[in-house]
Amino acid sequence: MRDDVDRILEQWAAERPDLDASPMGVIGRISRLARALDRPVAATLGQHGLQFDEFDVLATLRRNGPPFQLTPTQLRGSMMVTSATMTHRLDKLEQRGLIARKPDPADRRGLLIGLTKRGRDLVDRTVADHLDTEHRLLAGLSAADRDRLAGLLRKLALSVDAADQ
Repeated sequence: MRDDVDRILEQWAAERPDLDASPMGVIGRISRLARALDRPVAATLGQHGLQFDEFDVLATLRRNGPPFQLTPTQLRGSMMVTSATMTHRLDKLEQRGLIARKPDPADRRGLLIGLTKRGRDLVDRTVADHLDTEHRLLAGLSAADRDRLAGLLRKLALSVDAADQ
């Protein structure tokens, strides 16, 4: 079975046989898949009135377990965004009543960001539909294929992270 990336690689092989274009086979497919996967995921989140960045904050708080709260620094580290970006996300979620900021009893100068009941209920409903969407998107792969692909992607991510430092 062939895809558009195969045709691109053949064109480069014909036009520049002196170059090894094989990385385009991996990077091109990952880039195309990322864009293709974003659409159905965004649609699922949109059904719950969320954008991906909002879901990311709520899901991070939820998956950390009771009491479903973290400091802004912990949240930022988990999502790798700037302080200004995090503040903007938190402001939007707080205005919607999905999170609450409160003083950190362990640090008089600090804050804790926690899920409200409304936020927890929303993220619990959303994550179930989100996972249904992801299962549907991966239906063409067997469980063994998914495990193998996840392992290869993990290896690639670690390699890219190491090369980036």
